[in-house]
Amino acid sequence: MKALFFRKHGSFDNLEFGDLELLPLAPDYARIRVKSCALNHLDLWVLGGWPGLNLALPHIGGSDIAGEIAELGSAVSGWDVGARVAVNPGYLTGHDEWTLRGEESVSPHYRIIGEHTRGGFAEFVDVPAANLVSIPDSISFTNACAGLLVGLTAWRMLVVRGGLAPGKTVLIVGAGGGVNSFCIQLARSFGAEVIALTSSEEKMARAAELGAQHVVNYKKEPNWSKAVWDLTDKRGVDIVVDNVGAATMEQSLRAAARGGSIVTVGNTSGHKITFDNRLIFAKQLSLIGSTMGSRRDFEEVSKLLWDGRIKPVVDRELPLAEGRTGYEILEHGEQFGKVVLIP
Repeated sequence: MKALFFRKHGSFDNLEFGDLELLPLAPDYARIRVKSCALNHLDLWVLGGWPGLNLALPHIGGSDIAGEIAELGSAVSGWDVGARVAVNPGYLTGHDEWTLRGEESVSPHYRIIGEHTRGGFAEFVDVPAANLVSIPDSISFTNACAGLLVGLTAWRMLVVRGGLAPGKTVLIVGAGGGVNSFCIQLARSFGAEVIALTSSEEKMARAAELGAQHVVNYKKEPNWSKAVWDLTDKRGVDIVVDNVGAATMEQSLRAAARGGSIVTVGNTSGHKITFDNRLIFAKQLSLIGSTMGSRRDFEEVSKLLWDGRIKPVVDRELPLAEGRTGYEILEHGEQFGKVVLIP
């Protein structure tokens, strides 16, 4: 099969497009003919590698998968070949106190398709049949895949961990990414007031189209926490979504209201962060981490997507053979929404 893969960690130069053999299909797995698969910053991090990430190489990235069932394992029932499906990217390798509470993504047994195992940047991918969900005929494969990982991540971060509720004010730091563009819509759907932070007039307009009532250009206003302070009548916001990390965390803490929360699922500008911790105890702030989500979270997000209440933002589609370009677009932050690869 054709695939986008790497044989060793490192730069984009290590990405190859070519032929790889299919592995034997496990009894409880389904083989999916991939129709579309979206990129995430996770794919950049996996390519670069980190201590403790020991992958079977060559590795295929891609966690946001939509396609058709091509083959079923011998132990799989309830599905038909040809069915249109999307894939829950999270799966378990064991059970513990967290999985018994339905908190799968907190468990050390939690794994991600495309990170720990081969993903969807290929013509075919094998996934646990338990992770499949039907795609309605009204939803395109591109729109189905584009909302999966980002929707799951945004739901858990904002709703489950962050306590999103009607009437709260939410600051989205960096509106152009897949997770954050989803967060704008999710927060608005709950009746929250949204302030978005982004880098260009074009992205400001896109953020406003998604529902942000206020948009700040951080390049024109580098002291953007003061701008947020002024927009909220010197109160600050209840929830800050900061997935940027080192470059923004200090100002995120300053932008938060007393008793507010900063929620984070990433660090696109780096993970070594310094800040004045007096901001935390003086304002009694909560710094909240989140990763992916549970099966229940995935089901909630799927309902939002299939009902059309939230529409994932797609920046562009690229042929799988041009996948390296997609990686570079994410690296440079040139996108607004998702970059989707088509095998």
